[in-house]
Amino acid sequence: MAYLTPVNGDSQPVFAIDTLNGPIAPSTSTSGTPVNLAGPKLDFFQITCANTNATLQGVNGYVGNVIRAIQQTSTVAMYQVDGVQISVGVFPTGAYTAGTILTAAQTATVAGTNSASSSTGVGFKLATS
Repeated sequence: MAYLTPVNGDSQPVFAIDTLNGPIAPSTSTSGTPVNLAGPKLDFFQITCANTNATLQGVNGYVGNVIRAIQQTSTVAMYQVDGVQISVGVFPTGAYTAGTILTAAQTATVAGTNSASSSTGVGFKLATS
């Protein structure tokens, strides 16, 4: 079987999709550094709402309004709705803290149908089967 020896490229710990910041020296240790092949480094938050979001995911619904409010300062790369909680993964990192993302979510109420009561820097819930 033919094989070509690579002459360029590396395995950077975070790939430069949104920022071209140059290669990392191969001698730099990346031990224990997560590698996200799908995109940039993300910050994760979990927003707890006053009631369930199951019926609030339609057009101009609460969940969409929360995502739009958060995206005034950052980009939501992924989200999960689970009962009274909305989990989001956002970039760039450092754009939000638990307090500022809660403030953004609180501005997204739809005719008083829901409101965010707390926010933590926690990730997503694991799916159970």
